[in-house]
Amino acid sequence: MTRPNPIHPNRCLHGAATAIAALTLLLAVDPDSLEAQRPYPPEMEGTTSEVYRTVGDVELKMYLCNPEGHTADDERPAIVFFFGGGWRAGSPQQFLPHCRYLAERGMVAAVADYRVASRHGVTADECVKDAKSAVRWLRSNADRLGIDPNRVAAGGGSAGGHLAAATATLPGHDPDPEGPSAAPNALVLFNPATVLAPVDGDPLPTEEERERFDALTKRFGAPPESMSPYHHLRENLPPTIMFHGTADETVPHSTAERFCLGLREYRARCDFVSYHDQDHGFFNFGRGEGEEKNKWYEDTVSRMDGFLYSLEWLEPKPNPDGTPGERLTWRESLSRALGNQRLPAAVQEIKEQLEAEARAAAASEDTTGGEEDDAPPESGQADPDGAR
Repeated sequence: MTRPNPIHPNRCLHGAATAIAALTLLLAVDPDSLEAQRPYPPEMEGTTSEVYRTVGDVELKMYLCNPEGHTADDERPAIVFFFGGGWRAGSPQQFLPHCRYLAERGMVAAVADYRVASRHGVTADECVKDAKSAVRWLRSNADRLGIDPNRVAAGGGSAGGHLAAATATLPGHDPDPEGPSAAPNALVLFNPATVLAPVDGDPLPTEEERERFDALTKRFGAPPESMSPYHHLRENLPPTIMFHGTADETVPHSTAERFCLGLREYRARCDFVSYHDQDHGFFNFGRGEGEEKNKWYEDTVSRMDGFLYSLEWLEPKPNPDGTPGERLTWRESLSRALGNQRLPAAVQEIKEQLEAEARAAAASEDTTGGEEDDAPPESGQADPDGAR
């Protein structure tokens, strides 16, 4: 059975594709824009829509899913998703299942429509402007929308993952730089395009790769480095979770790994979940056949839940009998998951270490009144089950 594999911070980038070689793959048609032929204008049943930006005669809409009983007096965490499609096509409908799930878990979840080449004749730098406007709009309207302006996340897949990452990393490409911050407080990225310019030390590209790179540069509408999240990593970036398939031929797995390790070098949290033999767009709702249908959608959504729970943006999942769940620290959650079963020696050693740390912390509290640091490890992987 194919299983997702966590990637650890000390893993080397053996055999990583060069940045330009990786870029050439984005010239192919993005599968996210074709899968299931999602309609446009999108069919967004159960959402409310508002215009978040007007550019000329184009009104860009935000489609919002609100939790049951939500009011303007609430201060809920929020997330805005950006669809994939190579900055050329795609539909907000792609992330509607994710929004419905998170609304049921208590978040205000939204998908932003944005301009793309096939419908509006724009280059990718204009897509970045729309994405920054979308995050800024949510934060600016926090009081009216009943959200917490300090808990606004951005998410997306493929080119949409690039836009989400761009809102956190890229300077410039901002239609209102003097306005409220367009930077999100967390990132949820699905096979995102994050390395979009040559990287020092990589092998020189072939002539064919250079020609394709020139074509992609025209699609950007701006210097590649100014559009590349990896090239603008720095301190104080938001906690991030990334999902990527090792068989992705559109956005190579190695580029996502490079981006995540770069975040960790700046001491930002990055949880990277790698899916063996999965290709581009594997996470989408509706993928798979028979018993395998939606398998990876459900897995990635569960891990997304665990990540957001670890940030204390979500309440514990209810118990099987419907009673409220108990909020656990990451240490408590792992210890309970391990339980008293017979374990491999390495796992048993971890369990014993956790128990010893818990005893030491309890003793410290008794004598000094100090509190245990319950923050998750910077390079830890999100608990896939949230809390129980």
